[in-house]
Order: sequence, then C-alpha cells, then structure tokens
Amino acid sequence: MHFGIFVEELRHGATQAGAFRDIFETADHAEAWGIDCAWLGEIHFTPSRSIISASLQVASAIAARTRRLRVGTAVQVLPLNHPLRIAEEVATVDHISEGRFEFGIGRSGVVRTYDTYGVRYDESQARFREALDIVRRAWTGEPFSYEGEFYRIRDATVAPRPYQVPHPPIRMAATSDETFPAAGRLGLPIFVGLRSTEISDLQAQLGPYREAWRAAGHPGEPSVYLRIPVYASTAFFARQTDLARSAVGRAGAGPADRRQMQAERMAALSYDDMLARKVAFGTAAAIVDRLSELREQLQLDGVVAELNPGGRIPQELETRSLEILARDVLPALKS
Repeated sequence: MHFGIFVEELRHGATQAGAFRDIFETADHAEAWGIDCAWLGEIHFTPSRSIISASLQVASAIAARTRRLRVGTAVQVLPLNHPLRIAEEVATVDHISEGRFEFGIGRSGVVRTYDTYGVRYDESQARFREALDIVRRAWTGEPFSYEGEFYRIRDATVAPRPYQVPHPPIRMAATSDETFPAAGRLGLPIFVGLRSTEISDLQAQLGPYREAWRAAGHPGEPSVYLRIPVYASTAFFARQTDLARSAVGRAGAGPADRRQMQAERMAALSYDDMLARKVAFGTAAAIVDRLSELREQLQLDGVVAELNPGGRIPQELETRSLEILARDVLPALKS
C-alpha cells in the first residue's frame, strides 16, 4: 500500500518565501518519518492558492535534499508545455533523484489556465495524447521524428535518457467518465479523488477502467491511488465549487449538465457531509478505519493524503498530523 502526501496549498497568510520553506520542511519530515512519496501539484496564475507553478524545479530541489523519499508530479499538465522540454526536464530530475521520480500527468480541469496561456481547452485531450506519445518516444534516447496535429518534430534526440529503465513510472489523473477507459487502454495507473465526485461515482468509473486495461492485454493489475484530504475545510470545497462552475459549458470540459451537477453537489455540502463522504479525519484509529474502508470499496493500492486542503491549517498542526499519520496510520495500512 503506497502512502504519499500531496503538496500544493499556500498556507493562509504565508509569504511566498515562507511557502517554499514550508514545502521543504514538510519534505524533510516525510523523508525522516517513512512517507513513500511527496506529490506536487501544478497551479498557475493563482497566487492565493499555490506557488508551485514550476513543479519539476521544486521536485528537483526536494530530490537534492533527500535520499529515500520519492517525489512526483500530481500532475504535470502536458498540454501546456512542449513535450520535448518535458521529456528533458523529467529525465534530468530522475537523474538528480537517482531514480526516485514519479511522473504524474493530466490535462487539468482549470479552464482559465488554458485561457491565460492562450491554449484552447477543447484541444486539451488531443494535445495530451500527442504529448504523451512524444515524451515516451523521446525517452528512448534514439533519434525520432513526429508528425501530429499540434507538434512536428524532425530528427530529435533527447538527452539525458531517464535514470529509471525504461522511464519513470507514469500515473494519469482520471476524473471524467471518458478518461477512465482511456487510461485503461493505455495501461496507465491512475489517480482518483473525491473533490467533485462521490464514492459511488468512482465505483462506477473504475469498472470500465479495469475492464479496458484487461481487454487491451496489459500485464499486471491496474493501479489506483486515491487523493484525499485528511482535514475538512469549508473554504476548500467552496473554492472547488467555483472552479467546477467556471468550466460549465466550455468545450472540452465534458457535458455541461455533468459539470453543473458536480458544482451544485459540492455547493450543497454540509460540514457533516464532508466528514462522512469527502475526507479522512479524526484519531489515528478512525483514519485507519476510514482509509481501510475506502481501500476495500475502491480496490486501492495507494493513498495520497492532502495535509492542508484550503490552506487554513497552521504549520505546527500540519506537522503534527503528518507525524501521527507516519507513526500510527502508515504501519497499519502497510501491515
């Protein structure tokens, strides 16, 4: 059972310099206390939410100050960067970490980020597929050319090749009904979450994912990591509601009625709803019971804990929570 932490939020009232110090302090604790991986978000143009816009650079800094902890992206937004540049930078971080990098990928549901970059969101799925294909080819270290709808490459040889052979593990974020079978066909492990969805939704979506994996003939078992807050923050879910509403009706964002339903469902959440359906919160024993129940319901093989959703938890309480998770929760889940 993989047990990682998700690092993204800017703590309320923190300076940007202080936020970087918090990130590195959290990574140091994770290294010392046996956490498997620190997963980094990628957030653009929202300084009140996060300063991790360049997640690979932050991953490189964490890799350089640790020796055991794995570090990953959750997720690198493939359509917003040139895939050759992504291939080079990821391979470089993989070498700096000596093979401790995890490559989480996705296309993000934050439409306004695409607007700011000047990239059409209705092209995001096609751009994602092309970018992933190019990155994989680039990591062979052999010359290759590519002729796609968005990218045209002539006789490129990318260096360095990744430290891990053939490349770092790739894990894809899955949120929409269409994404789950697509990930299964590609043979990719996935992240799932409970921000805009419910456990019953995930159970329905994971079936097609696992069926598509097996139908495509991929070896091994499909892998699912759940990203889940360990503390309920009303401010956090209010923000997620606004983000969901902003995508309603946008091309590439899926059916408008589905987005609208998700937004309204989040807006109607009470505090008790959050505790019961969206988070793992309470004593170590209660969290073990909650995560064990979710592991059984969703057939999980990993959990990624959001330590400070909403950005309102003081550093000392977040650190205390991480210590309890590492000391009392992680061993129980791995036994």
